[in-house]
Amino acid sequence: MQLDFISQNKRSIYGGVATFLFMGLGAFLLGNLSGYEAKVLIDTSLSGISMLCNTIVLGSATILALLLTLLGISSGVESKIKKVHYYQVLNIAKFDTLLFIGALLLFQFFNIPITESENLPTSWFAYIYWATLFFSSLLSGFMVTVILMLFTTFRNIINILGFKKKDYLVDNDK
Repeated sequence: MQLDFISQNKRSIYGGVATFLFMGLGAFLLGNLSGYEAKVLIDTSLSGISMLCNTIVLGSATILALLLTLLGISSGVESKIKKVHYYQVLNIAKFDTLLFIGALLLFQFFNIPITESENLPTSWFAYIYWATLFFSSLLSGFMVTVILMLFTTFRNIINILGFKKKDYLVDNDK
């Protein structure tokens, strides 16, 4: 039986939401922008957003590889681990895959030279700028959530393997 996802990952989700809100609040404090100001800000923030997307893509791909290693360790444990652990790993993989795809799409979007376009109305740049801030904040929040979910899973495995603690993940019925 899979535990309720939100109650099981409450701390991780809170961490991601806090990151999203913190990043979004910083963007909100900039106030209203004209299209021209937004175009200039997009130009100046382009390298930072590309770096963020690259970091998230590389990090999420590495996390997926770590999950495979974690599954190998989990299957080699003397104690029988409950299915709940594998659901945790699957949830991390799902979130991480969404994060990977989202970062890749945002990165690809910024490979389009939108600030060089002559046909795009200047007023659109403000919308593009706000959307960029929203999605980069969202991706940052997702990244924090995935990292915290991964930390919780690693902590559980370390408690079981290293400290031989009785954990809710260990099936005592043999």
